[in-house]
Amino acid sequence: MPASASLRRAADLPADGDWHAAHLIVQDDDSALAAWMHGIVHMMEGDASNAHYWYGRASRPFPVSWDLRAEIEAAQAEARGAGPA
Repeated sequence: MPASASLRRAADLPADGDWHAAHLIVQDDDSALAAWMHGIVHMMEGDASNAHYWYGRASRPFPVSWDLRAEIEAAQAEARGAGPA
């Protein structure tokens, strides 16, 4: 099932480099998808420690080889209901 409209928007914002706006959305959502996106935006911000925490909250492995574009695209696909990434 696709995520809420706000989470779909939050998944698109990092692709445009707007991690701050995405952060404002995901910090108010308790879902695992929001936690994953929360981790992504903290990596964009340069806060790896906080990102690691949020990946744990999302029950997702923290990427060993960080590929920001791949993480954003996977989060977008999940937000649109394309299945788990």
